[in-house]
Amino acid sequence: MASEIKIEVARFEDLSAIQAIYAHHVLNGLGTFEETPPTIEDMEKRFDKITADGFPFLVARLTDKVIGYAYASHFRERSAYRFTVEDSIYIDKQYQGSGVGSMLLKELIVSCKQRGYLQMLALIGDSNNRGSVNLHKKHGFELIGIMKNVGYKFEKFVDVVVMQLDLEV
Repeated sequence: MASEIKIEVARFEDLSAIQAIYAHHVLNGLGTFEETPPTIEDMEKRFDKITADGFPFLVARLTDKVIGYAYASHFRERSAYRFTVEDSIYIDKQYQGSGVGSMLLKELIVSCKQRGYLQMLALIGDSNNRGSVNLHKKHGFELIGIMKNVGYKFEKFVDVVVMQLDLEV
């Protein structure tokens, strides 16, 4: 299956699939602290901002189906953070654990290096999110720390795992 998956630059036409993937994670997971899925229009605005700011936004495509996506964006908006990005990766529930996230993250890292970014951060919702933690570890991210009980979702407090990759290495 991996040989059939292509990592491509996301297109506007991909946004309904992207929104559906993300909505599933919002409603069922702790990887994001959003509690209400954004609408297609909300996702269009996010996509427009991310791409207008020059950040990479990628999709994993199996034949014509979007099965995952990843993008980098500002870690923080202040100018002193201009060489640091934060990654976001979401995979269709049917393809989690199949290597799609790894393919996306690998290409996202390359794309961010090419754009001159020096540091990439992953802020991972839920310290029990082993899939995401292990994915980032596999690609060289180091554990920086855990912010305890900073989110509240599904009637419980949730940690955020902070991981960092030096893009200059």
